[in-house]
Amino acid sequence: MDSMFLITVLIVIGALAFDFINGFHDTANAIATSVSTKALKPRHAIVLAAIMNFIGAISFTGVAKTISKDIVDPFTLQNGELVILAALVAAILWNLLTWYYGIPSSSSHAIIGSIAGAAIASAGFTSLNYNGFLKIIQALIFSPILAFAAGYLVYSIFKVLFKNLNLTKTNRNFRYFQIGTAALQAYTHGTNDAQKAMGIITMALIANGYQTGDDIQFWVQVSCAVAMGLGTSIGGWKIIKTVGGKIMKIRPVNGVAADLTGAMIIFGATYIHLPVSTTHVISSSILGVGASHRLKGVKWGTAQRMLITWVITLPISALCAALVYFILNLFF
Repeated sequence: MDSMFLITVLIVIGALAFDFINGFHDTANAIATSVSTKALKPRHAIVLAAIMNFIGAISFTGVAKTISKDIVDPFTLQNGELVILAALVAAILWNLLTWYYGIPSSSSHAIIGSIAGAAIASAGFTSLNYNGFLKIIQALIFSPILAFAAGYLVYSIFKVLFKNLNLTKTNRNFRYFQIGTAALQAYTHGTNDAQKAMGIITMALIANGYQTGDDIQFWVQVSCAVAMGLGTSIGGWKIIKTVGGKIMKIRPVNGVAADLTGAMIIFGATYIHLPVSTTHVISSSILGVGASHRLKGVKWGTAQRMLITWVITLPISALCAALVYFILNLFF
């Protein structure tokens, strides 16, 4: 069997595995608030999220095109097949490690850092497409800040609108409404996160000469959507517990505000074709809502632990991918 074809097959399998892991790793964030408030039973929440993730994943391709060409140029990438394979291995390892410890780390940071690290190991710093790469980094940095501010604002508006209503009755009504906001957030998650694996597969097809343009093939889109949907069906219980209960005590009205904020920021990024960390956005939305609700009610120790993980994910995944690239280069 031709080695390039073999590596391409491994990349496709690895990308689908990454999407599958992303499904139970990151989608836990999308349904965490609805599970913690008992708006949805865990099993029902996971089924809902799996369906909405699949629908979201087959709805758009703009983010996939950004991933396929804005970090590195797949048409000129040196040893492109090994770079992409190394990036996938490193990102999967980091995702599994953070999932095991229940840390809501960013799959986006992991795969973007890994691609950059492997490319640098292959051809040096000049291999990066700095205009596109910096645009992506800016989106990753500013989206959680925007989510925190928006979450604070949305919940502040809620407090004014519903201040005279009975708390028990309001929470009961919001619990029903939260079913819809959880579905919306899972849908927007699919529109952004599933496309990252689509972009990786497309990058590999271009780099290995199996595709001449940056269009996302239909089979790539559907297979990634299915992989993420299946991953979602497994569920990420450790991360659900962290996001749903260890940041703040979430009531239905808090959950609705956080879900609406997260969905709004994620879909906005999808609309302008930018990959963002759904983990960062959703967690920051909850932090913003919590700060608006009651500053002392936020468990800032958990937030600090999450922030440290967010900061170190990109450089660690880049270094890990560079190491994996050097190892793979010994065999291929």
